[in-house]
Amino acid sequence: MSTKYSNASIRAPAVAGFFYPQDPAELRECVSELLGAVSVNASLHAPKAFIVPHAGYVYSGSTAASVYATAAQHKATLRRVVLLGPSHRVYLEGTAVPESAAFATPLGIVPVDVELKSRLRDLPGVLESDRPHALEHSLEVQLPFLQLAIGEFTLLPLVLGRASAQEVARILDAVWGDADTLILASSDLSHYHSYREARRIDAQTSAAIMNRRPTLSGEQACGAVAINGLLYSARSKHLDVQELARCNSGDTAGDKDRVVGYGAYALYDAH
Repeated sequence: MSTKYSNASIRAPAVAGFFYPQDPAELRECVSELLGAVSVNASLHAPKAFIVPHAGYVYSGSTAASVYATAAQHKATLRRVVLLGPSHRVYLEGTAVPESAAFATPLGIVPVDVELKSRLRDLPGVLESDRPHALEHSLEVQLPFLQLAIGEFTLLPLVLGRASAQEVARILDAVWGDADTLILASSDLSHYHSYREARRIDAQTSAAIMNRRPTLSGEQACGAVAINGLLYSARSKHLDVQELARCNSGDTAGDKDRVVGYGAYALYDAH
């Protein structure tokens, strides 16, 4: 651990060895291979935000890699990451920022952005607590990708519970920043339908995302709260949305009887 932080101030990895490799060399090789397999659209404007899946790398890693390979093209600019994801383990009203000063992965320490965190201190519905963060995988699985794709950065991790699109958008507006700040909404798509039914549902969800409709349900996307808030902001800021990749676990490492959907989307100013 870095001597800059005490062990008590660092949020330790909770799903290393389960959702992604625990060994640093193996993790680095895994993520590097996933990133290297992506064909990046070089003509895409520098994205301000992405929607990215959060399952185990064997399932959604190839879809997530399309986000991070794209972000890597702009790594010289990126210094801050605002990362939003749903609370899977803890019932939560509103949004939780961590008490922890840093998050750890097998690849090293990521410092929490104190200045961005301070901007949210007085917003309604925002609380400071490590409990929703402690076991939450939706944020953790993004960090090794970010560490290899963009290098050094500070992080504002946000776990979302019950919150409206407008409330999440208000939080995003407070930390939106300029070109050095990247916004990530972590979400998978539909869960546990047949392969054919999942493809139908996810196609409809994808159309809603690309049309910036901030009305998704939890049945369409487990991170619907994060996506809806981001889409609400995207409408007000006139951002365009492009689908980068979409598949489900039946296409990667699962059977086709009960699948989980994954989608990757870039949000950018095309004007």
